[in-house]
Amino acid sequence: MTPASPDRPRSTGADDDGAVEIVEYTDPACPWAWGSEPAFRLLRALTAGRARWRRVFGILFDEDDDPAPDPAAETAWYSRYIADIARHTRAPYARRLRWVAATSRPASLAAKAAERQGARAAERVLRRLRETTFVLGAPADTAERVRAALTGLDGVDVARLGAEAGEPSVVAAVRRDHAEARDPVPEASAFHAPGPHGTGVKETDSGVRYALPTLVFSGPGGRVATPGWRSVAEYTAALRTVAPQHRWEATPVGPEAALAEYRSLTGPDLSLLTGGTTPPRTAVRVETAGGPLWLHPDEAATHPVLMTRTRRKAPGRSRLGQ
Repeated sequence: MTPASPDRPRSTGADDDGAVEIVEYTDPACPWAWGSEPAFRLLRALTAGRARWRRVFGILFDEDDDPAPDPAAETAWYSRYIADIARHTRAPYARRLRWVAATSRPASLAAKAAERQGARAAERVLRRLRETTFVLGAPADTAERVRAALTGLDGVDVARLGAEAGEPSVVAAVRRDHAEARDPVPEASAFHAPGPHGTGVKETDSGVRYALPTLVFSGPGGRVATPGWRSVAEYTAALRTVAPQHRWEATPVGPEAALAEYRSLTGPDLSLLTGGTTPPRTAVRVETAGGPLWLHPDEAATHPVLMTRTRRKAPGRSRLGQ
């Protein structure tokens, strides 16, 4: 963890004295970000009402990237890459990745537009879009696939979201996110640690960007960057550095309460949020290559992974995205 820098400019957050902010640099298609979801869920619950959380989409795959000369070989390689990452994060992953996302911009636009419908809608949209890649194996990398993935999602006006995702203000906001993700703060550039994320920035064709995901904490005690996949202990240490006036401790919730709040739980979600491994009694279990995913019954009713299985059993109907 890079030491805080009290002399650096700091953003204003929503703490008692207006000084705590957490900026999350992420991408819907990033496997490390998918594996970090349980820790981030715990942190959002821990900091609710005491810090402002802002999400920045880094666009891991972009529309102008050169296409792979052999898409099948690229998909096979990336599938192995996701499986390797899952061994670190214990996150579920699809039994078969059908293609590598051509671009993560449509999903980022949808996730950004969802923020207009409130924090809960934004979380549900981003989670569902992540699961198209890491549970279904069919990335939502076009506007049409995004709409198909989100159809029926509880608590989200999908028609409104689809209309607003293409609005100039949303497009401009994602464009600003792309630029911000490629202008890392010095604390991220200086970050060095053991493990799979040894540095805080990644080289690109035109410079550098944040390692995804990265959290940047700002508060009265300074600023701390925590790039890559990090432990909850490292994140809470960062919080205590930038805001030492608070006790940053989480209270576990029961499995049913966690399912009602989050609608979709992995094994690591259960462990961090509930303090145990007992799945919710009412959950619908979905098997993946990396362990089960538990869905709220309302979530399961429209989830593309279950809808796709139904289509496979029905003669004459095609699978989602193919």
